[in-house]
Amino acid sequence: MTKVQFRVLYRQFLFRVIDLELLSSQGEISKLLGQIVALLVFFSLLVSFGVWALAGSHMRTPALLVASWGMEHFLIATTMLAVGLFAVLSWDGMFPDRRDVLVLAPLPVRARTVFLAKVAAVATALGVMVAALNVLTGLPAPLAFSPLNSGVLGLARSFAAYWVTMLAAGTFIFCCLLGIQGLAAQILPRRQFLSMSSFLQMAAFCLLVGVYFLQPPLATPQALTAAQNQGWLACLPSYWFLGLFQELNGSTRPSLTPLVQRAWISLAIAACIAALAYVLFYFRSLRKIAEEPDIVPPSHGVNWLPRFGGPLQTAIGQFSVRTLFRSRQHRLILAFYSGIGFALVIFCVKTPYAQEQLSAVSANSLWHHLNAPLLAASIVMMFFWVVGIRAAFAMPLELRANWIFRITTLGGATEYMAASRRAFYALALFPVWAASAAVFLSLWPWWPALGHLVILGLLGLILCDLCLAGFRKIPFACSYLPGKSNVTRAFWLCIIVFILLVTKGSELERRAFERPAGYAIMLAILVVAMVCSRWRTTAIAKSEGARLQFEELPPPAVQILGLHGHGI
Repeated sequence: MTKVQFRVLYRQFLFRVIDLELLSSQGEISKLLGQIVALLVFFSLLVSFGVWALAGSHMRTPALLVASWGMEHFLIATTMLAVGLFAVLSWDGMFPDRRDVLVLAPLPVRARTVFLAKVAAVATALGVMVAALNVLTGLPAPLAFSPLNSGVLGLARSFAAYWVTMLAAGTFIFCCLLGIQGLAAQILPRRQFLSMSSFLQMAAFCLLVGVYFLQPPLATPQALTAAQNQGWLACLPSYWFLGLFQELNGSTRPSLTPLVQRAWISLAIAACIAALAYVLFYFRSLRKIAEEPDIVPPSHGVNWLPRFGGPLQTAIGQFSVRTLFRSRQHRLILAFYSGIGFALVIFCVKTPYAQEQLSAVSANSLWHHLNAPLLAASIVMMFFWVVGIRAAFAMPLELRANWIFRITTLGGATEYMAASRRAFYALALFPVWAASAAVFLSLWPWWPALGHLVILGLLGLILCDLCLAGFRKIPFACSYLPGKSNVTRAFWLCIIVFILLVTKGSELERRAFERPAGYAIMLAILVVAMVCSRWRTTAIAKSEGARLQFEELPPPAVQILGLHGHGI
């Protein structure tokens, strides 16, 4: 009986990374998780080409040694980032919630069984994440990173060292986040923990992305031993595990001993803290979850939101704004897309072309000079902010509550779609445009600042209309169906094409400011494109048969019970 309970709970905990109640009736969490694994495997395939190139070189020159150490650090840091983001995205699924307690407490299930099932599910998710990200790079890694003339035993040792290091690095970052969440749950009262949990989650996300892209490149033997870099090395865990890999690989150096010691000590401390916090949560906090209420809204609130037009527009607009401010899950989705935009901004600034553009400007007037990299940065952030808001709009806040919109129909589908579009403009277009206006008007002369703000606003309107084409939903009130598109190919194709378009477009815009006629032509093209996109979106909304959509898929003609796989 205990084994059956363990298997059932293990499966439920493992596939509850995303709240199942948000999915469409036709949606399967396995499709969504399969897409995530496919995305990681595809990334591993791309990186493996570089590892195979290092493995195919038979000359162990100093330049090749530097390249191999840089590749090792890149793989370790990327593994830590992926595991950290997974821990952040599954923040609510690491510990039992109120639903788990209320459902499992009356049943004859031991707390030990629930605890072991949750631990096994978390360990499985961690292992799958690390394995999917390194499944293809781990094959040529022994050939590329093993010491010269080490033989077959050296290849086997390098293979083991690679996987031990990746698992250790992923476990370290996972245990750190798990320990922070568990200790916060023990120190803070239940309500304060739920309020602070969202800020901890967002802070962890920003810290992971910021450290990954902003850490200095020190993955060379000379940089790791330089005295001026020891302060950085003491604060960057990815270099600790680089030293650990060299130690396990048999190519260690005495200068890397402090890094190896930090890796082992930090891993042990993080694992102990996470285990202690996990055990204390299960045996001390389960009763608090059942007895204490969750976050309660204040009794006296101030209506700080403006009106968005009529009653219908105001209701949908204020509902959208409040949802985005109150829902941790939707804020995290927006932070994920913003983090990708931030990473691409750093990538664009660090490209050789951008460095050439910036080097032509003196250090004193770098930020006060019109240049293509800064123009591209605002466009990139506008794009990913709008796409992030669009992705958040598609995820429901509370699917069981959308009946309120169904029974209080105040107008036709066209009026609802127009109200949703107005809320989308307020949340997606205005924040980035206002922030860009404050930055550019304070840095640049009025003419290039205002000129770029006009172009940025037109680009934002075009992008908003493209994102809302075919959007027949009330924001946060429709079920979510994973697996509708091939995310792997679409993601990487859009990233590559987007980088090329933004790079060329920002340079064209910079040149257009030097000629008023060129700027007028660019402005006219964008105005025509904006009018066409607005007309297309409006025509789709007013087309015959347009209706509000509350389910991602219509109800099937034949309803199946879906009992396969449950012993029936």
